[in-house]
This record gives sequence, C-alpha cells and structure tokens, in this order.
Amino acid sequence: MSVPEEHLASRRVLKSRDTRWAHALAGTLARSGLTPNAISVLSVVFAGGAMACFLVAGDQTGTPGILAAWLGAIVCIQLRLLCNLMDGMMAVEGGKGSPVGAIYNDAPDRVADVLILVGAGYSGAGEPGVVKLFEVIPLGWCCAVVAVWTAYIRVLGASLTGKHDYRGPMAKQHRMAVLCGGVLIEMIQHLAGRERLGILIALTLIFGGGLWTCWRRLAVLAKELRTGPGKP
Repeated sequence: MSVPEEHLASRRVLKSRDTRWAHALAGTLARSGLTPNAISVLSVVFAGGAMACFLVAGDQTGTPGILAAWLGAIVCIQLRLLCNLMDGMMAVEGGKGSPVGAIYNDAPDRVADVLILVGAGYSGAGEPGVVKLFEVIPLGWCCAVVAVWTAYIRVLGASLTGKHDYRGPMAKQHRMAVLCGGVLIEMIQHLAGRERLGILIALTLIFGGGLWTCWRRLAVLAKELRTGPGKP
C-alpha cells in the first residue's frame, strides 16, 4: 500500500536510513510478516523494558546486577530507536504502509518517551525517591512533559503550516543519546562506589535543552505565521 505524500513530508531526516544494514534488516523484518504498526507498538515494549531496568538499577549491589540493569536500559533504549527506524522504512521503502500508519508512527513514541524518562528519574542514585534538580524539581517527570511538548509543537506547526519542524537541540534522538551517555557515567560511578551524578546531569541537560527546543520551535512557527504567504 502506498504512503500518502503528507506522511512522507513528515519523516525525520536520518542518515542511518540510507545504510546497507538498515535496508537489510528492514527487508528481513518485512519478510517475517511483521507489520510497521506492530514494530511501532514493539517500541513501547522496549521502552517499558528500559523503565524496568531503571527502576531496579539503583538498588543493585553486585557487579553483575549493576552491569545488567544499566546496560539493559541502554540496550532497550537503542532497540526502541531501532523500532522507530524500522517502522518507517518498512512502511515507505517496503511498501507496507497502512491508512492508520501515521497514528502508529507518532502516538507510541509519546508513550515510549514518558516510560524511559520517568523511569530514569526513578533510577535513584542510591537513594529512594526521584532524581531532582535542586532537591525541588522531579527531573524525570519534567523531562517527560517537555518531550511530549516538543512533539506537540511539531504537530501543531504541521497542522498550521504543513511542515514538521524537527530542530533541536533536544529532539528525540538527541534526548536518547544524552540519556545513554548519562547512564554510562552513572554505571561507572556505581561500579566505583562513588557519588552518582550521571542521570542527574543527563536529565538536567534534557530538561534545559528541551525547553530551549520548545522555545525555538514556537519562535519559528510564530515567525512563519506572521510572514506567511499573503501576509505583509
């Protein structure tokens, strides 16, 4: 089934989409009988796996448990991103798109972002409760709200101008890269028995960068609406 042009126009530009391994994997998945919509839903399952790893990571005391929990979170995050890549490639390049594909392409992402970021916020740093900024702001929840907000502004802009704005600095792939970096730092600090700041640093960057991303997208949208066709 062909994919509507408006769906093609909304695709994020990804260099990985042009790689040989990505095309080979997309072809294998297409031949397996999986649909793009099923892959989109699977991304939420992996996000839930990342959340589960985060929820137990802070309580681990032995090296195997520490490595399994933190690395498990990273693997699940990367598998979530891989699903995000594969569903689009199967739908467009593989010709397996469906009339409701746009819903599956976007809606599960919002759930996945919340699961991962809230899970990271509850990963602890060795203490019960939520990772906080200045002992006041619950960073996981704040990052989840900002992540959903960035997507909302993008979709709002598309509804008003017909164009999707994926500018950062904290678009989805940037958020996940920063978080994975923070997890690695957290894991090393955990193994060394030192004060753990990796998740705190990552979530602080995601929160601040996410707010900046929202402001940039809103500013660009407002400018386009003021200076659009037929307007002085």
